[in-house]
Amino acid sequence: MHDMYPMLSVEEALTRFLSHFKPLEAERVPILEALGRVLVEDVVAEMDIPPLSNSAMDGYAVRCEDTEGARPDAPRRLRVVANLAAGYVLEEPIQPGTAVRIMTGAPVPPGTGAVIPFEEVERDGEEILVFKPYARNKNVRAAGEDVKAGQVVLTRGTVLRPQEIGMLAALGHTHVAVHRRPRVAILSTGDEVIDVADPWQPGKIRDANSYSNAAQVLKYGGVPIRLGIARDHIDDLTAKIRSGLEQGADLFLTSGGVSVGDFDVVKEVLAAEGEISFWRVRMKPGKPLAFGTIRGVPLLGLPGNPVSAMISFELFARPAILTMLGKTKLAKPTIDAILVDEIKRKDDRRHYLRVTLEERDGTLYAHLTGDQGSGILLSMVKADGLAIIPEDVNRLPAGSPVKVLMLDWPER
Repeated sequence: MHDMYPMLSVEEALTRFLSHFKPLEAERVPILEALGRVLVEDVVAEMDIPPLSNSAMDGYAVRCEDTEGARPDAPRRLRVVANLAAGYVLEEPIQPGTAVRIMTGAPVPPGTGAVIPFEEVERDGEEILVFKPYARNKNVRAAGEDVKAGQVVLTRGTVLRPQEIGMLAALGHTHVAVHRRPRVAILSTGDEVIDVADPWQPGKIRDANSYSNAAQVLKYGGVPIRLGIARDHIDDLTAKIRSGLEQGADLFLTSGGVSVGDFDVVKEVLAAEGEISFWRVRMKPGKPLAFGTIRGVPLLGLPGNPVSAMISFELFARPAILTMLGKTKLAKPTIDAILVDEIKRKDDRRHYLRVTLEERDGTLYAHLTGDQGSGILLSMVKADGLAIIPEDVNRLPAGSPVKVLMLDWPER
């Protein structure tokens, strides 16, 4: 029986799986909806930013020549002839012997050499006293200092963060072209599974998987399509899968029904509707994994246990979603920590142990979250990350260094 199910390393399984994905086509969206998305075109500035030279602070715009030779004991006197607030422009050049009161961000009048901060002058009626000379462009932001017209400001492939959204706004873009978000159809299977809203009955379990997996899809930038629960018979499962196709799924995720001992309904339907293969992956939790295509749409069959389903999602579905979004950095960040608990195990699979991290004296310590069973969802609730125990290590004493794959970056 096992010969039908090739045993693959995590890397082999991931390489095979990801070969079926590529970035999705582009769509134009309002810039706020583009946060976290990937640009599909270069963004070129059509004008300088700032468009006009402007004042870097509140003060007085002056000609540099009028400040030459100024000393505390022999100040220069300049007559204040105008008041200029941000958002307004003075067309006339500054005349010799005069100054313009100016606010931060206001375009400097023609002929301005420098801006003198308020606190460095003394006001005397309609005049100011200047006590030292000022160099050219002191406290003046030059036009194009930030961005010059014609400059490529953002390149295709950029992941848009809040600062890029601000730059798009500064450049006058209301919309931007990005790869569209993948639509991920999520299907739970099993006669024992009930919806979260249904009253509990003996022998039944609530459908945690479709919610945790849908939340993972959202977290990583996809659009979840929850198809509900398919019962263990062919008609129901087939109808649910066809519904996902009709809703434009780019990826199917099923949970349950893929391990060797399960009812064969999932396998039967998947084989009838498309091409499917079943793998054993050298990892714990999450050994059984199904992969195939349903009418050309990739399908990933996750194990039924909630921890196995979530970790298999992190390792396989997550990088697939990122690939469809056009992202190229697919690996989760890992950090170095010291294992607090001794680890013993008997199989040759790579273990992903749920740990909390504690920082002491600049070193991170990894504590097991408690019972590591693949049905213990609380082990994920408490976890900051997954400690990776390599396939060939059967015992790790307390105090051993360990790599931790981060689920999140908690604020510390």
